[in-house]
Amino acid sequence: MGKLVICMAQVNLLVGDIPGNTRRVLEVAREALSEHSADAVVFPELALTGYPPEDLLMRPSLQRRIDRALDELRQACLPLAIVIGYPKVVNGRVFNMAGVIDQGILVAEYAKQHLPNYQVFDEVRYFAPGAVPCVFNLKGVPTALSVCEDIWQAGPMSQAREAGAKLMLNLNASPFHQGKAAERETLLARRCTEGGMPIIYTNLVGGQDELVFDGGSMVANVRGEICQRAPWFSEALLPCTLMIDGDQLEVERKNLPEPLSRLDAVYKALVLGLRDYIEKNGFRGVVLGLSGGIDSALTLAIAVDALGAERVEAVMMPFRYTSDLSKNDAAEQARRLNVRYQSISIEPMYEAFMASLSAEFAGLPVDATEENLQARCRGVLLMAISNKKGSLVLTTGNKSELAVGYSTLYGDMAGGFDVLKDVPKTLVFALARHRNGRSAVIPESVITRPPSAELAPDQKDEDSLPPYDILDQILALYVEHDFSADQIAAEGFDEQAVRKVIRLVDINEYKRRQSPIGPRITTRGFGRDRRYPITSGWKPGE
Repeated sequence: MGKLVICMAQVNLLVGDIPGNTRRVLEVAREALSEHSADAVVFPELALTGYPPEDLLMRPSLQRRIDRALDELRQACLPLAIVIGYPKVVNGRVFNMAGVIDQGILVAEYAKQHLPNYQVFDEVRYFAPGAVPCVFNLKGVPTALSVCEDIWQAGPMSQAREAGAKLMLNLNASPFHQGKAAERETLLARRCTEGGMPIIYTNLVGGQDELVFDGGSMVANVRGEICQRAPWFSEALLPCTLMIDGDQLEVERKNLPEPLSRLDAVYKALVLGLRDYIEKNGFRGVVLGLSGGIDSALTLAIAVDALGAERVEAVMMPFRYTSDLSKNDAAEQARRLNVRYQSISIEPMYEAFMASLSAEFAGLPVDATEENLQARCRGVLLMAISNKKGSLVLTTGNKSELAVGYSTLYGDMAGGFDVLKDVPKTLVFALARHRNGRSAVIPESVITRPPSAELAPDQKDEDSLPPYDILDQILALYVEHDFSADQIAAEGFDEQAVRKVIRLVDINEYKRRQSPIGPRITTRGFGRDRRYPITSGWKPGE
């Protein structure tokens, strides 16, 4: 009986940094050799470019850079098989490729057949589909290659089986959303039993703009049982030993890490998404407005967990409507988290603006304009601090607010990254309590008090919006599941409230187009996977 040792290289790469990614591949491959005596090491999809490379795939120099990277991998002539993802131009068409470099020789290549073109994916824009299986000899084992979406379809596994494969290596860049890990495991079990072979599933990890890749690389045996799994949301080099008995492969079992709870998974995704955005873009740190409300409180906690207190600054910007409770809660949370904190009143700025606008506003009633001016004073202060100190401004709007336009352009929307952009308000409350379960960094009164923007006397969010537990259900049905107004009302919601919410979502598309990006944690976030026209005559209804 022989054995085969294959390492899953769950790595965090930088999109576009082909030389840096190549060096990282070689570093990890050498570690697989020295630490695990690996016969092969499997990297994620498009590892050389990082994922998703988007329109970098259209750059004229792309193929030259990839060729240099592949030459560097071949010249290293390492005594193991490096299974690596990269784009390849063939006769003017670009393919999403997986290749095998074994002891300096490119012994096999496979072109991804199924190109996802839904949600956040638009691979049809860039790639041509492959059509044929690839089976190569890995230490005597007929081994097939597939890339990400291929495993979600039955065809590539069937092709591999018919071509004589006994093992499938699947290279992935599968982004996180709630419940995704369980979906993958169910799918992998099905494919293993259909194909009659184990699958080694290597996934990317790290944040890339709106997307967060959660890792969770794993191995399933021929019976569809998950035998090994890498941790979520962190880099890992996980060796898998397969025992060879004739033409049968048995996967060595190891203790699996405990599954993450829904809240823990979401929280870790937000932390990783923020950390990588700051680190990969070279910002010194972050600054945010700390209002004493729950959104900024949760954002501050995530920022400190992502970057450390020394790289986070919080600024309270009180006005005449800011309660003492808000001021005290903000100061207390800053103390608990040990961040730099200051309070700068916006009253003088606001009065200066109002004096300058007095002729324009003469004879006109007070309305939301004065409220928005307060938010814009705060935006100016934060952006000035950002410019002077090289820290990125974190906005603190949640998905519920962004959906209905409960935010101010060039005010509380002014900034570079919104950690809560895809987090509904009800989930904000749940995450705040979840984080406090580890240590009470958010004062209890911040969580229990009624939400308010404090832009007018005795203002409450629910004065102009349905209760958040109702609002979030309506928004989920409309935004994430494409229910019509009639369908949502048929679910038991008040029809007038439904139509009001849908109208607010539709007319505020122009705001969302100008909002900062933020980590995607649902099946449809505002950003790259929800693209509605700003100018539209579409009427809600059926």
